[in-house]
Amino acid sequence: MEITKQNRKWLDNMGLDHPIVIAGPCSAETEEQVLKTAHLLKETDTNVFRAGIWKPRTRPGGFEGVGAVGLPWLQRVREETGMKITTEVGNANHVELALKADVDILWIGARTTVNPFAVQEIADALKGVDKPVLVKNPVNPDLPLWLGGVERFKANGIDQLGVIHRGFSAYNTGHYRNKPKWHIAIELKKEFPDLPLILDPSHICGRRDTILDVSQTALDLNFDGFMIETHIDPDNAWSDAAQQITPAQLDQITQDLKIRQKSSDKESFQSKLNLYRKELDLIDNNIIDILSDRMGVAENIGKLKHKENVAILQSGRWSDILKAMIETGQSKGLSKEFVEEVFKAIHVESINIQHKV
Repeated sequence: MEITKQNRKWLDNMGLDHPIVIAGPCSAETEEQVLKTAHLLKETDTNVFRAGIWKPRTRPGGFEGVGAVGLPWLQRVREETGMKITTEVGNANHVELALKADVDILWIGARTTVNPFAVQEIADALKGVDKPVLVKNPVNPDLPLWLGGVERFKANGIDQLGVIHRGFSAYNTGHYRNKPKWHIAIELKKEFPDLPLILDPSHICGRRDTILDVSQTALDLNFDGFMIETHIDPDNAWSDAAQQITPAQLDQITQDLKIRQKSSDKESFQSKLNLYRKELDLIDNNIIDILSDRMGVAENIGKLKHKENVAILQSGRWSDILKAMIETGQSKGLSKEFVEEVFKAIHVESINIQHKV
């Protein structure tokens, strides 16, 4: 399904001279909290005020949002600050209430995107509505599921679309709350190059001290902007306190971020870039040759195991190999996460080859 420049008109029509900034608290808690935060954000580069009205929680008993009573608070934000307003919708009833309040932009949360039935219900409820819809990635690293969420809205005639990259759940997330897995966002951009791509560093980081670094990475990858959770008193927030920042901290982050040029017309730059790219091409071809040789050895091992009736998976040896490769990789400046992901993929392919023998 084609995603055209028509789908980003909502962003282009804002006429911004910087990446879009969507900011506000994780949850709308009280009218006073919402309005105080909004008025402080008005003095920053914030373009759209966000607040969760309905909050899907992993387990019952947690704060699940104030509900529709908070929608007039968002309306007051728009009236008093001039900022557009946005909130998450998780079902058709949420859509109906948000539309009655004339919320400017709606977003679909990660727990909803993972459920095609729920996405379709929301898409049907929005059929014929001329409002931007932003689709967060599903909690699991499933690119087709993310693409499918966008396509369901597109198929229902919703012409103003965007996606939000908030990272992916994993058993071992390292220093992230949700692993960014940047390659998935890059693959989505390749599939839909005209679709606005917005970063949610709050959910990727899970803590406020790394938001700047992750946001800079997104800018370096040509993301179109950010959705950052911002609260007047983050430490006492009713939800996700550790990942929220103050409006003053947001202002500092936006000042510290460096917007890169997409390219350079300098002849010296283009010449050096072409040389480096040719060098990369040679190395990439060598990598393919080495991987092919390795899989050939794996096939021979599979034949030997089959002949001697030996199990394919040798867990102890695999653990030793992975540990050694991570240590070697780190000694050469490669991250543990990168080496682990590469060698896990190699190991899976080796097992598949041995299994087919």
